[in-house]
Amino acid sequence: MRLGNISNMASCMMDYLLRTAQNFITKSQFCGIQWRVDQYGKAKWSGALGQRDIRSGAVLENDTIYRIYSMTKPLVSVLALKLIEEGKIRFDTPLAEIDPRFSKMRVLDHHGHVTPASGLITIEQLLTHRAGFSYDFTIGCPIAPYYRDQSIMENGTRDLTDWAGVLSDIPLSYDPGTSWKYSVATDVLAHALECVTGDMIDTLLTDNIFKPLGMTDTSFYVLENAQNRVMSIYGQRSLSGLPVLSKMPHDLTRTADLGRSYPLDNPNFRRGGSGLYSTVADYMNFANMLRMGTSQSGEVILSPMMLSMLRAVRVSFSQNTFRINDQAFAGYGWGLSGRVMENIGAALYTSTSGEFGWSGAAATYFWVDPLNDVTGCVMTQYIGSEHPLGPDMQTAAMRMLASAG
Repeated sequence: MRLGNISNMASCMMDYLLRTAQNFITKSQFCGIQWRVDQYGKAKWSGALGQRDIRSGAVLENDTIYRIYSMTKPLVSVLALKLIEEGKIRFDTPLAEIDPRFSKMRVLDHHGHVTPASGLITIEQLLTHRAGFSYDFTIGCPIAPYYRDQSIMENGTRDLTDWAGVLSDIPLSYDPGTSWKYSVATDVLAHALECVTGDMIDTLLTDNIFKPLGMTDTSFYVLENAQNRVMSIYGQRSLSGLPVLSKMPHDLTRTADLGRSYPLDNPNFRRGGSGLYSTVADYMNFANMLRMGTSQSGEVILSPMMLSMLRAVRVSFSQNTFRINDQAFAGYGWGLSGRVMENIGAALYTSTSGEFGWSGAAATYFWVDPLNDVTGCVMTQYIGSEHPLGPDMQTAAMRMLASAG
């Protein structure tokens, strides 16, 4: 085991972050965990505990690189909002106006009937996952088998433009704007941004987000001289396989088989809903930007008005039904970039009204708490974990914040 970077303040009080991380590792639920919590944009508590790779015994370092999966989505969403502010697109721009292949979408209902979609998909619907798309792992979704058949998630070697063409031939799961389903909508959004700008999504992210925020280790692939910093990924669950209907054994004895879905060193790989590699330090630069809309040097990424729109709830869930398969997000609604705490009375973990953020399939997690001006990020690598690492670490940070006065 290795402990790194614990702040002096943490050493003067009960370090609940360290204790929580240690508990997960002691129970062999994760082999290594890294975290950082900032307040007022400045580092408050941070740590790295455990191993980067069990087989070699390599310890987790502060510059460890992680596959952040769906924590790619907020970055692409913020890019879209920036381009909206620059007048490149609008919230109500039809996707079909950008890519005509999406002009005649169909809908497949649960009875097996295919009918023409009642309306066109918009940029706002892509941002809010109300476009009618889905995922191949979504339980009970009638179009999930078609996604698996066409390797929508599994084939990371397919060019994004070609990928979008394949997707446009698959029916939607509901009429655009009539429901909500977590989906490949952000990947489609990335494709749309490429079309309207003429630049690839990796270039757009680098120029508009990564460079201004100093995110030097964030990319869709990892250079050879940095590949030894990538944490090994564990777990038995395949995101592109059949939905898991029963609890699977938690297994740290073997690394997960990602197939072609998440290439390490393919410079042509790019997506929008997943695919990025990053570090805790890099992602905290992004999380801290979401406090004020600016970089540390003062460069404006999002205006205060757009940042306020990003933080607002766009989709509320009646009867507290925000779920992704078996994972519940009690009390949360959905905004323009991820979850937003709407109903604190229904929350299952310590939070505040308006707290927002998102997570990734390999148990990465971040949050922004505007009320206390706190940001946090937790990283590890385990596919299909049923252990609430991120929320528990957030709870630990909130408890430490209260203890610190």
